[in-house]
Amino acid sequence: MPAPNRGEVWIVHLRMVGKVRHCLVLSVPAGPLDRALATLVAHTTSVRGTDFEVAARSRLLAAGIFDAQNMLTVPHAKLVRKLGSVPPDELAKVEEADRRWLAL
Repeated sequence: MPAPNRGEVWIVHLRMVGKVRHCLVLSVPAGPLDRALATLVAHTTSVRGTDFEVAARSRLLAAGIFDAQNMLTVPHAKLVRKLGSVPPDELAKVEEADRRWLAL
């Protein structure tokens, strides 16, 4: 399986009640000596209107948001299929929401 790249949207098996979700990759590709892990932010259609939600405008996804409060790190083996990439400006908005959530 190819390594996921920053800004790509993947279908990911999260093992939460059998949930398979669309997720945006935030981490950089793992090197040959690194653990095969990817840090992701999940996409959801359950919009709550928090300050840490970023509207997803991609044709790859249903109407919804990327939730910076729902970041996770999973092994590459949980990534099922790559759907495509989000535009750089959308990735930047998600990264900014993550920084605010983490107070970096």
